Amino acid sequence: MSEGQQGYIWNSLFDTLLAIDNKGALRPNAAQTWQYSDAGRTLTLKLREGMEFSTGAPVNAAAVKASLDRTRETPGQQQGKLASIESIEGPADLTVVLRLRTPDASLLSSLAQAAGVIGDPATLDQKRTTLNPVGSGPYVLDKSTVNGSTYVLKKRSDYWNAKAYPFQTLRIRVLADPTASLNALQTHEVDAATVPAQQAGKVKAAGFQIKRVNATAIGNLVLADREGKLLKPLAEPKVRQAINMAFDREKIVKQILQGAGQPSAQLFNPKGDAYDAGLEQTYPYDPAEAKRLMAEAGYPNGFSVTMPSLAFAKPFEPTISQSLADIGIKVKWEPVPPQNTISAVTSKQYPMFFFIDGLNTTARAASDNFSELGFLNPFGSKDAQLTQLMGEAGSESDPARAAARFKAVNAFAVENAWDAPIFYVGTTWATKKGVTYLGDGSNTVNSVRVFGLSG
Repeated sequence: MSEGQQGYIWNSLFDTLLAIDNKGALRPNAAQTWQYSDAGRTLTLKLREGMEFSTGAPVNAAAVKASLDRTRETPGQQQGKLASIESIEGPADLTVVLRLRTPDASLLSSLAQAAGVIGDPATLDQKRTTLNPVGSGPYVLDKSTVNGSTYVLKKRSDYWNAKAYPFQTLRIRVLADPTASLNALQTHEVDAATVPAQQAGKVKAAGFQIKRVNATAIGNLVLADREGKLLKPLAEPKVRQAINMAFDREKIVKQILQGAGQPSAQLFNPKGDAYDAGLEQTYPYDPAEAKRLMAEAGYPNGFSVTMPSLAFAKPFEPTISQSLADIGIKVKWEPVPPQNTISAVTSKQYPMFFFIDGLNTTARAASDNFSELGFLNPFGSKDAQLTQLMGEAGSESDPARAAARFKAVNAFAVENAWDAPIFYVGTTWATKKGVTYLGDGSNTVNSVRVFGLSG
């Protein structure tokens, strides 16, 4: 199960153990309560009573254990999210106990996303799961669904939290590009869609409500091979710092994103508690200084690198190539089919790659980018100071102290140029009268809960 646009579907069909609300706060969901013990190495979850799958089968500890074990044992994007779990127990029908190898600050966030999905153990491996899955979520997939085109969701009247989902029927269209989305809005085929920022005024004049979120994803040049296993220069902090100074972030946002975003030198959500506005000035655009740093690091003539040409990277490739060429780095782009995106970036074949990743909770962002098992840290780069900082953040139960620890993680990553973030990508939503978009960027997990009714 993938996170991303698919979330609008699976988040409607399946419950997750926990949930993240539209303000980014962790909330109960299938698990009504949760509590850590044993210095953060044991997590006990108490399940909500009376929950049922769409077949009427009960949602209980056995179903949760089977679902989580399946995720832990199945290679894919979610497997690593549960890597800290050593064992899962169901000591009572509505009690689940997770025994951890080590404290994991990102685990609760993961249990509120795809890794925390609960499926019906009796049907998970059946063929019906593809287009007629059995979940305990607020909707079921209607038979009129056309896979890859239109997904029709019908609301369950017996769902435990039915009031949170005001729409009786949802039709989720798969549209090829922004132009298709705009056309579908204008012809009233859809009631809500993202639109190009430069078209917002036109859409608003046509009677739609407009909601702009300045940061929903991060465009990041991942400097993955920080130990120089494939590309020796990347082991030099001055080389990585030089790369950060090669980009005119303001110009990229203005010209390529058409203003739909904002420059950034850091990876964390600007609405999150690890973000530090003071870090944004760490790497001003300065090719001359970048070249000086390259020379000091022993690379006055630069070097060459091959990077994967990913579908979402193509509009930015000419600018990235030219910016790096200006400081002596020659880029060769190697085509990668869209379906191979994740396998390419985790393959350890590419020492650098440009990636656009949806913003996540602070703990998940730290884990994905900086932990040894993070999917955006494919070479497993580690540093003693960063390991200590991550450990302190992960084991801190007090939210304010945890936020301070994660800010320290962020500062380390920026100052040591572990990556070269370039910009936040913004999103502009248009909704018809009577429908409202409730998000503000605090939570970027895709879910129909972000839509509501308005007067």
